[in-house]
Amino acid sequence: MRVSVPKDSTGRLSGAWRHCVGTGRFELALRRDYQDSLALVQREIGFRHIRGHGLLSDGVGVYRPFEHRGARRVHHAFTYVDQVVDAYLELGVKPFLELGFMPAELASGEQTVFWWDGNVTPPRSWPEWADLVRATISHLVDRYGLDEVRGWPIEVWNEPNLKEFWAGADQDAYHRLYELTAHTVKEVDAGLQVGGPALAPDAGDWLLRFADFVAARDVPIDFVSQHAYTSGPAQHVPFGTYQRLAPSSRLLEQFARPGRKLRGTALAGLPVHITEFNSSYRPDNPVHDTAFNAAYLAPVLAAGGDLVDSFSYWTFSDVFEEVGVPTALLHGGFGLLAHRQVKKPTYHLYAFMARMGELLLTRGLDHLVTRDATGRVTVLAWAPVDVTDLGTAPAGHTVSLSIPLDPPQGTAFALRSSVSDEAGNAWAAWSAMGRPRSPDRRQLDALRELAEPARRHQALPIVGGRVDLDLTLDRHEVTLVEITAVTDETPPWWDDDRLLGTGEEEG
Repeated sequence: MRVSVPKDSTGRLSGAWRHCVGTGRFELALRRDYQDSLALVQREIGFRHIRGHGLLSDGVGVYRPFEHRGARRVHHAFTYVDQVVDAYLELGVKPFLELGFMPAELASGEQTVFWWDGNVTPPRSWPEWADLVRATISHLVDRYGLDEVRGWPIEVWNEPNLKEFWAGADQDAYHRLYELTAHTVKEVDAGLQVGGPALAPDAGDWLLRFADFVAARDVPIDFVSQHAYTSGPAQHVPFGTYQRLAPSSRLLEQFARPGRKLRGTALAGLPVHITEFNSSYRPDNPVHDTAFNAAYLAPVLAAGGDLVDSFSYWTFSDVFEEVGVPTALLHGGFGLLAHRQVKKPTYHLYAFMARMGELLLTRGLDHLVTRDATGRVTVLAWAPVDVTDLGTAPAGHTVSLSIPLDPPQGTAFALRSSVSDEAGNAWAAWSAMGRPRSPDRRQLDALRELAEPARRHQALPIVGGRVDLDLTLDRHEVTLVEITAVTDETPPWWDDDRLLGTGEEEG
């Protein structure tokens, strides 16, 4: 059945999908390969904010206690903070600050998370924690200006409802941390944005109890944050993990949950930021590298902005070391072998979104249609996926559209870019190479070339101000079609039938 796309726009396409993107621990941004990858992402996609863990962890070196003349003192050092934030701003992306984890010498316990030992216990000195927060935010304001830092959301901690990220998942202790931190941020400037609680999925009543707490004690809060994932328990193999996935519609259900739960509370109507989302939260799950992952997430990018103010892909780069230094089978981000900038199908999904128009014409279960100010129409279409069996999703899914286009008669040029199991898929090419652990220069050149989307074009007739577009999608395909009306500038003497010199000369 052919879908007739309305001529008039139904609104604007939300930019929630690129409001923020995730990254590994803070100091990884000091690496050249990381900055090169981020530069590529910003050039082709253009995220507004970037969020990661460990701003206050030992690897960044902010909290520096020392003794002098028999007295204990604390020095706050911002050398790495400045280098990272400077690099972000030069690349056109602003921090989405996450305050955590606990410096080891300020921590009340020894529990840590990740191989780089982020401490997840409350402070042993609450006044020193407040001093650390105050010094950090004040330094950022002094260095980058109040107007700039007012635009950086400040999130308190990460997934405190999980015992792995907050000792004992102690909600009362988290409430104390949030209250002190939020007031401290507002002491620096009342216009700074502070929020939380950055909950992991399936948090039960945590959010409602948090809402009751901040309302009862009049604690500052400017936004609510939560995470969304659809992967089940990890099935470990050496240097990798497999997980069952729920349908991607479950991600949209998780996006909608905070707003629905907060109706009737003092936090109703606050901006909601999904500060992490993906199919899997594991950096060592190779599903991130597949065309399946792009087709799986396409409907989420198309519709997620209707439900939340932002949703942040976790993470943009394979320079991502939660479970150890990456191996050839350890990915997690947009870029397979990120230091060589080999792109994955999900990267191209985001790059396709960046080329969509601003005016929304229509959205279906398998397509999104927009138009920009020049009249160019863009169509994003995706094949359905089966979360139970990669091999059962059939090739040949069709999308048929009738698209409005000016002028009433003439010809349109359609440029189609596609990634699928077969096209624009570095993972498939790497697998066919025998999954080399350290690809040589020739292999890397081939991977980069084969990672680019397949492109084709066609001329389409415009009849009555409409173009019929018929797409047949390969397995796990995501495709972008850009349609523009043609101004024919062919000279009157041009004759393709005579390219080989045959035919009669004109008199």
